[in-house]
Amino acid sequence: MFSRINLFDFSQKVDYKTEVLAGLTVAMTMIPESLSFAILAGFSPLTGLYAAFLMGLITAILGGRPGMVSGGAGATVVVLIALMQSHGVEYVFAAVVLAGVIQLLVGIFRLGKFIRLVPQPVMYGFVNGLAVIIFMAQIEQFKVVTASGTTWLSGSALWIMLGLVMLTIAIVVVFPKLTKAVPASLVAIIVVFLIVLGFGIDTKTVKDIASIGGGFPPFHIPEVPFNFDMLKIIFPYALVMAGVGLIESLLTLNVVDEITGTKGRGNKEAVAQGTANVVNGFFTGMGGCAMIAQSFVNLAAGSRARLSGIVAAITILLIILFGAPVIELVPMAALTGVMIMVAIGTFEWISLRIVNKMPRHDIAVGILVAVVTVWLHNLALAVLIGVIISALVFAWESAKRIRARKYNDESGIKHYEIFGPLFFGSVTAFNEKFDVNHDPEEVIVDFKESRVADMSAIEALNKLTERYQKAGKKLHLRHLSEDCRTLLHNAGSVIDVNIMEDPKYIVATDK
Repeated sequence: MFSRINLFDFSQKVDYKTEVLAGLTVAMTMIPESLSFAILAGFSPLTGLYAAFLMGLITAILGGRPGMVSGGAGATVVVLIALMQSHGVEYVFAAVVLAGVIQLLVGIFRLGKFIRLVPQPVMYGFVNGLAVIIFMAQIEQFKVVTASGTTWLSGSALWIMLGLVMLTIAIVVVFPKLTKAVPASLVAIIVVFLIVLGFGIDTKTVKDIASIGGGFPPFHIPEVPFNFDMLKIIFPYALVMAGVGLIESLLTLNVVDEITGTKGRGNKEAVAQGTANVVNGFFTGMGGCAMIAQSFVNLAAGSRARLSGIVAAITILLIILFGAPVIELVPMAALTGVMIMVAIGTFEWISLRIVNKMPRHDIAVGILVAVVTVWLHNLALAVLIGVIISALVFAWESAKRIRARKYNDESGIKHYEIFGPLFFGSVTAFNEKFDVNHDPEEVIVDFKESRVADMSAIEALNKLTERYQKAGKKLHLRHLSEDCRTLLHNAGSVIDVNIMEDPKYIVATDK
């Protein structure tokens, strides 16, 4: 019972200095991103920061993956822009609550396991696409808003920005070679901040994005009519937001698992994400999900426990309450440099090194997922397209691999030993294996190395039986697994077969 309610693994050795410093670094990188996405969607800046605090704190405590960071991510916020423009922020808060409820149900009913259906090429495409998005978002920092619109920096402002970004990158690259006692990203931010402050350099700062001062997140019930019409409006947005949030969170969890060599808990993470989004909706947060860039910053800083996420969330709250005047002076060049290095670290460079060793369809899927991710910024759609194409390719390859070994025994009975699954894609090749006109009076089809997978396969057996019946011959089916026999039994009204059962036979994939 104690293990069920124990939120923290107290047997895990925690490096408190590393966790605290990692949390501070994460907080510095989360603030500008949360502000940017909030402003992009038309929310107040504090709506983004409240989401960063609430998502970060709740998922750090309840989540299924220590070391993973959640906040007001752009992937989920982009979904809500249309709702914000058509019905206002109160409907957005209601949609965030409903999305959280959907995510809670996914976790409670243990549906997070379906993330296993995402193939490795889709993972590569997802991560590489995100790396490009993170990098391109930093290019936007080289623009400035003027009365006539958005224009590129020029002259001394451009060179100062470039110089500070390059200095930040140099510190992030070189500092770990000197010592890893302090996160290089945090050192880079502090050094560039002090240089700009000390020399009075005129450059873009966090304050140029938005003011971040405010109070504690207020409790607020969304002011929407509680009726079916309201539900019809918010449900599509909530469903897509829940799906996008879970896909990004569970894929991020898998990536972090690979980096740390440990195993996270997808269903627990789904419950944590859902809880955090429900709280967000009632405390004026814009909602969110796992943030892969900040998770990488956290891991690169040495964090492996929950403490860094808690420290990051509390730091953001303290900055909102007390530290806004200082943080607003942090140069955007420092944060841009850190995030560029995160983009470089996020990209799966191994996918380029092994590209000539991968099947062509896997390469195509990975590229397609990355392109859709970058082009549409719709992670759920990109992953869904990748999974569907991978599934179709798998079905095609499996269909080509169905084989039959044929022989006649001493009694003159002809045997067809089937290898490979019998399903909608392979029924044509399956039917071509049989020579009804020249076969003997009795034929046995052995499914020891095969499976009857779907209704198309049952219909194929039905037609095969009819062909043998018309020829005055008897067809037997042997070595069907229990689930195959159930399918045939349930389809008894449309099929006539003679099943030779083997009660000792168990298919390898059966439990």
